Amino acid sequence: MSWYGKEGSMTGVVLSSRVRLARNVEGVPMGKRLSADGAEKLIEGAGKALSDCDRVDFRRLDPVTAAAYAEEHLVSAEFASSDSPRALYKNEGEDTYIMVCEEDHFRIQSITRGYSLAEAYSHAAAAEAKLAGVFRLAFDPELGYLTHCPTNLGTAMRASLMMFLPALTRQGAIAPLARQLSKVGLTVRGMYGEGSDAAACLYQISNQVTLGITEEETIKKLTRLSDTVINEELKARRELFEKAPEDVADVCSRAFGTLTHSRVISCREFMENWVSVRLGVSIAELSGKNADLGIPETLTYKTLDTSLIESQPAVLTLLSGGGELSPRERDVLRSSRLREMLGA
Repeated sequence: MSWYGKEGSMTGVVLSSRVRLARNVEGVPMGKRLSADGAEKLIEGAGKALSDCDRVDFRRLDPVTAAAYAEEHLVSAEFASSDSPRALYKNEGEDTYIMVCEEDHFRIQSITRGYSLAEAYSHAAAAEAKLAGVFRLAFDPELGYLTHCPTNLGTAMRASLMMFLPALTRQGAIAPLARQLSKVGLTVRGMYGEGSDAAACLYQISNQVTLGITEEETIKKLTRLSDTVINEELKARRELFEKAPEDVADVCSRAFGTLTHSRVISCREFMENWVSVRLGVSIAELSGKNADLGIPETLTYKTLDTSLIESQPAVLTLLSGGGELSPRERDVLRSSRLREMLGA
């Protein structure tokens, strides 16, 4: 089961926690200097180290299936679209996914449900230890782990939280928040990481500094500052509802009606309405289920977040059987699945 189909802590604000470790093998060329034969040896060696993982050979995947992995946040878009030898090792029970031969030799990623950074770090570190038992990882006493991109030197770790911040977005508070966080070594990015848009009011808040700081210090710092962001978002949600309860209820109920009664819905329209419905579920939760927002009390974050991933173009196409679909066919299929998932 993928991360979005599980329960988690603080899922009203934090969809997922992720820790990614970049690691390379000492003496082996990186990036484009790595030969196809060298890549094959890394892939096979990783299989010996990660015997508890399933292997996915991306060279044998069709483009839709590869893109679906990226939409599920299990691999990078660059990894999905590359034509070089590469493989993914996954242990879904441990929420661990290792890309072999991405930008670095190994991109070890753990993505866990909700607010669970410590758990994600523990899983990633366990996978790293298995690789270190087979390979001699490139490490310098002064620079730390050696990586393809110099900005990752040091811990070569990116820890991030996928946060749902609709109230702060409506207040225009995201840009000031991003500036404040950048001053203390954190960055705010869109739903799919660097260079992506903040679709559906989803933002990745992650560490920017990897040199001169330990992994544990990074997790502690990100947790402390994220606690503040979470509290500010919840405060803004309460204020939003208290200021104009009828307007909020109208927006939420209309959005739920759109998602559960449409016969044709684009991905963009779905995400715009998904934001309002998810916000409505949160406000009802904050108010003790006393707010009449036109949304069933049985609707859960797990169901909503599953609908978010499964409404993305490649995942949706794959769920239909993997055959080629036109944009309109996807829009019709999306609306049908939403009616079924959300209980229309």
